[in-house]
Amino acid sequence: MAEQKWDKSRLPSRHVSVGPERAPHRSYYYAMGMTEEEIAQPLVGVATCWNEAAPCNIALNRQAQSVKQGVKEGFGTPREFTTITVTDGIAMGHQGMKSSLASRDAIADTVELTMRGHSYDAMVTLAGCDKSLPGMMMAMLRLNVPSVFMYGGSILPGKFKGKDVTVVDVFEAVGQHAAGNMSDEDLHALECVACPSAGACGGQFTANTMATVSEAIGLALPGSAGAPAPYEDRDRWAVASGRAVMELLRKNIRPRDIVTLKALENAAVVVGATGGSTNAGLHLPAIAHEAGIRFTLDDVAAIMRRTPYIADLKPGGKYVALDVHKVGGIPVIIKALLDAGLLHGDCMTVTGKTLAENHADVVFPTDQDVIYPVSKALTPTGGVVGLKGNLAPDGAIVKVAGMKVQRFEGTALCFDCEEDAFKAVDSRAYKEGDVLIIRYEGPKGGPGMREMLSTTAAIYGQGMGDKVALITDGRFSGATRGFCVGHVGPEAAVGGPIGLLKNGDRIVIDAEKGSIDVLLSEEELAARRAAWQPRRTDYNSGALWKYAQLVGPAHLGAVTHPGGAEETHCYADI
Repeated sequence: MAEQKWDKSRLPSRHVSVGPERAPHRSYYYAMGMTEEEIAQPLVGVATCWNEAAPCNIALNRQAQSVKQGVKEGFGTPREFTTITVTDGIAMGHQGMKSSLASRDAIADTVELTMRGHSYDAMVTLAGCDKSLPGMMMAMLRLNVPSVFMYGGSILPGKFKGKDVTVVDVFEAVGQHAAGNMSDEDLHALECVACPSAGACGGQFTANTMATVSEAIGLALPGSAGAPAPYEDRDRWAVASGRAVMELLRKNIRPRDIVTLKALENAAVVVGATGGSTNAGLHLPAIAHEAGIRFTLDDVAAIMRRTPYIADLKPGGKYVALDVHKVGGIPVIIKALLDAGLLHGDCMTVTGKTLAENHADVVFPTDQDVIYPVSKALTPTGGVVGLKGNLAPDGAIVKVAGMKVQRFEGTALCFDCEEDAFKAVDSRAYKEGDVLIIRYEGPKGGPGMREMLSTTAAIYGQGMGDKVALITDGRFSGATRGFCVGHVGPEAAVGGPIGLLKNGDRIVIDAEKGSIDVLLSEEELAARRAAWQPRRTDYNSGALWKYAQLVGPAHLGAVTHPGGAEETHCYADI
């Protein structure tokens, strides 16, 4: 391929590289060893969340070098930069989890600021941990320069006593240990082998759910999300992603050309079909918001309700991401759904072709039981269900994949933070038929809308997973299983009904009907509302205080700014 001369007259990098007045700017590029040719080419941000916090991010630095190679092959000049992540597996179960959801928006903000400050023309983003995937996709939509997303890849499964295990088995083992059903030695042996490599959690938890979304929504190359992090195949996909972004720049195909309402509907379908994380109900509306599209928790839940569940993946099923990769990857899931007419095949993608064109030659493998054709779906409806009622007027969400009982009636046992609930669970201070209420953990009230995996996994480990329910205005990990209702809105901190509950109130959750109600009269609820007083948190300065001032309700994505609908300019056109 002959070297290309680029016309920078419409590219953002003209502001830092073209004309005599930009001589000082160019002097900085020379200081880094760049050539005149490299300065004259488009400047492509290669954004990663590389850090030493967790295995999900540790391989991103290596993969970024391969992306840069692909950008250079396409006659672009890559400029690598990193941003933060907060890793849920380490943040879980203590105050650190308040930083998790806030990190999603901080990632989008810091990528935006880096791209704007240096006037980069295009972008490849790499992410591994739960919030970093939607954070990067949000930045892509916000900036709207030609962009490609690439997942850092999943972790390999561990082996314990002859079985595949993931970090969730360790969380659940904590409950088994507390119940006296697991020895100190076995718990220690399990924790040493559960996570044997780089990569994000292996089940269809939030990271793999959003990786699946990245292909289905069209922001990642088909097949790029499948290979585990340690596989050298990831580097091949990284080079291809770098090349692909240069093609998008040539054709001026931008993220908002790709992420339309139909593409968002496709994303919700794949989440439902794979029994994916309830956090998709938070992240898809936030991604839509960046493009100025209204796509709410209700929209996500309605699509999932009518989508057949076809991938037998943890936590509701038995397989992990490596097994999906072995049978052909996410393209096989997309192919099954396209063949059944459940996806919009005419949506544009980062290949420059449509979703249907990308998957035209994919052959569905029949000699496996990881992914089923729609005609033989595991269940006729999706793995995640939306709920509404007098306890959640703005809605709530529950993952039903793998659940046998879909109706629960019990009595409220109320806690005003997760720590108090975990203590009660750890000491078995609850009983069959209880509905554990964890409130003041919403986006504002937490602040930060913590996930409750430590508590739910301990309940499961004690063998009580199907004997109690749990309701929170916080979130659940994509790894959570059991009758666990999250995202209850309005949240307690703004006077939502969840903040009015008392111990002993009767609560009915019906996932088949999509309802969640407390059996109280409107008069009683009104009297409690009149007596309710707002609470202060301990976060009265710093990043979490700032987040609490800005963050909106969960059903709209817990977003922190007005979004694409309010723009008077788009960065890509500066």
